[in-house]
Amino acid sequence: MEQRGCKAWRERKRSFAFMVVLNILFSVASAQIRYSISEEVSDETVVGNIAKDLGLDKSALKERGYRIVTGSTEPLFQVNQNDGILYVSRKIDREEVCAQTSACLINLKTVLENPLEVHYVGVEVLDINDHSPMFPEHEKALEISESVLPGVRIPLPPARDPDGGPFSVQHYKLSPNDHFRLEVKDKGEDGKIPILVVQKSLDREAARSHSLVLTALDGGKPPKSGEINILANVLDINDNAPVFSKDIYSVMIDENVPLGTTVIQVNATDLDEGSNGDVVYSFSSFVNRRLINIFDINPSTGEIIVKGLIDYEEKDRYEIEIQAADKGFAPLATQKSVIIKIGDVNDNAPVIEVTSFSSSIPEDSRPGTTVALISVNDLDSGLNGKVICSIGEGVPFTLSPSVQDKMFSLVTKSPLDREKQSQYDLTITAKDAGQPSLSSEKTIHVVVSDVNDNRPEFLLSPYTFYVTEGNIPGASVFSVKASDRDENDNALISYHIFRNTSTDNKLTSFLNINSESGDILALKSFDFETLKTFHFQVVATDSGTPPLSSNVTVNVFILDQNDNAPVILYPVSSNGSAEGVEEIPRNVNAGHLVTKVRAYDADIGYNGWLLFSLQEVTDHSLFGLDRYTGQIRTLRSFTETDEAEHKLLILVKDNGNVSLSATATVIVKVVEPKEAFAASDVKSAAKEDEGNDVTFYLMITLGSVSVLFLISIIVLIAMQCSKTTDYTSKYLQEPNYDGTLCHSIQYRSGDKRYMLVGPRMSIGSTIAPGSHANTLVLPDRRSASGEVRLCLP
Repeated sequence: MEQRGCKAWRERKRSFAFMVVLNILFSVASAQIRYSISEEVSDETVVGNIAKDLGLDKSALKERGYRIVTGSTEPLFQVNQNDGILYVSRKIDREEVCAQTSACLINLKTVLENPLEVHYVGVEVLDINDHSPMFPEHEKALEISESVLPGVRIPLPPARDPDGGPFSVQHYKLSPNDHFRLEVKDKGEDGKIPILVVQKSLDREAARSHSLVLTALDGGKPPKSGEINILANVLDINDNAPVFSKDIYSVMIDENVPLGTTVIQVNATDLDEGSNGDVVYSFSSFVNRRLINIFDINPSTGEIIVKGLIDYEEKDRYEIEIQAADKGFAPLATQKSVIIKIGDVNDNAPVIEVTSFSSSIPEDSRPGTTVALISVNDLDSGLNGKVICSIGEGVPFTLSPSVQDKMFSLVTKSPLDREKQSQYDLTITAKDAGQPSLSSEKTIHVVVSDVNDNRPEFLLSPYTFYVTEGNIPGASVFSVKASDRDENDNALISYHIFRNTSTDNKLTSFLNINSESGDILALKSFDFETLKTFHFQVVATDSGTPPLSSNVTVNVFILDQNDNAPVILYPVSSNGSAEGVEEIPRNVNAGHLVTKVRAYDADIGYNGWLLFSLQEVTDHSLFGLDRYTGQIRTLRSFTETDEAEHKLLILVKDNGNVSLSATATVIVKVVEPKEAFAASDVKSAAKEDEGNDVTFYLMITLGSVSVLFLISIIVLIAMQCSKTTDYTSKYLQEPNYDGTLCHSIQYRSGDKRYMLVGPRMSIGSTIAPGSHANTLVLPDRRSASGEVRLCLP
């Protein structure tokens, strides 16, 4: 017995290997792999090497997240991500998984992420003979009339075997006897039905009963069996069995019909009279228990009614064996099959399943990039099961049908831009073609991840700043700001000053910038008299990979402060002090010009606008001082009583907010006309030498101012980009101011024009309210009078 078992196992093993080879060859042709295993194998039994059979790279399985897509139940199989081997995760009972179907095929859906790749694997669970046939009862009593003729057929209860295929009940055998023989009727899904056939007339007087043993055998090697004892009691008379009115009963009903609905009514008649002719209807004894839960029969009328829920998706056809028996003492019965076909009703909405989903997709993904794999299933059939899948309008995504039926890929159809829209709620609608149509929706959330595709943008371009001279070294003087439409590190901006060796950028060595805030610090104090304007560039760079940057030009104008005191140019004595002696004849008339005090202030505007005043004078009635020109004139003629020497102390101050000043002393000697004439020759020679020195200093001053003027003009021309500059003169209200060196510079900022002015101005000038004391706003009229001037008396 053991040798036969081992031989059978070896044959089974060879058959199993042959089936695996055939399945692999078939999978190559059908683009999927199919394996076979036996039921009841132990946990972690190897089914096959998916990676090897599919030609996948084993080293990339774990990185790409190779897995089996499972439902909510505990999976039967698992795949090893290290080597791609498919193994059994728990014990498989074929009868539990597939009931009694002829082939038990489990379809597995396997997925590789990044990039998305789907493979289908079929595993056929092979049946083993682990169950014996069993009858519903151990004993069966039959009552057979002695008048029955040979050939009468009596159905016997069939045996059931949970195994399928060749291991189910294959045949029956009856214990040897002289009066009965056995026939087997194959009912397809309902199995084989044993039928007891009377082959010899019965004689109740010879034998009141016959004891038989019915044995059911399956197709195992060796076969397993089950038995039932049949006791055939011989009854007297009732020689007519009921006869059905139709040879074939067939009907069609829709699924989900209400309970109690009449399916069909069968009718049978019996030629006997009395109780032997009364017919009672019932299901045959071998009708499946599941059918009894769905249908019922009225024993008096023969009406078959709906008792339970009918679902087309579960079964689309039923065949029920009906029995009509009389009420005779030894009842006779006739069997007839009733075929019930089930019509499909659109009662199942499509089911949407997202089998693999990338919730985040980079904004630079190309059109056609797969976002998710979607399967749609409808349990209905025909048009009721035909599904149309769609996605909402106005989104850069579309559904692309897959090679597999009812499979779709959610892909991008146009470029994405996170800065315009960073996330999408996509509603997928599945609608069948039934009447009325059923549909379902599923919403998935897709996030568009950022890539560094935007450069930093400055708030202004260019920047223009005005800095008052004398700023504190190391303090922030102004700041620039840029923004980036990207996010996270791609929007994290750092600032730096662009430095090179050109002359215009040498000043950047005295500037520093806070790389995070964009605050610009001056490392030294600016001096308007040395530097009036300069420009440089700031670069903003994000932290993306690779980083992107942009730059902006910063124009800086230095504003004047009153930090220079007036300088006395005349009178100046030989020792450098502001003191001089003037001699005038006694006979001069009123209005005679005694002398003129000359002064210069390096500041401009009000800070450089000088006013003269007499601080001390011996006789206020004799001399007068023009406050704007510094001219000292006689107010009246001299008399004999007037002193011969007069001391005048002149204060020269500017018009800054905090005024700065200087003083000059003029000694006026009144001489007789002859003495004045004699001294005039000597004095003229001295003044000529003195005038030469003054002229020399004035030429130096004029040259310096001219150089500064030329530099300013060049910078302004470059800023205006070859645009014609409108110059319009504005003059201070004092009409004849002529007391100091002065200059003016005009420039434009935005839609306004400004002029930095020195003291010498003509009638009609105005100071703009809110200006920096030395800045004039020019009206919009064109004039050629704008100039930089050195003003001398």
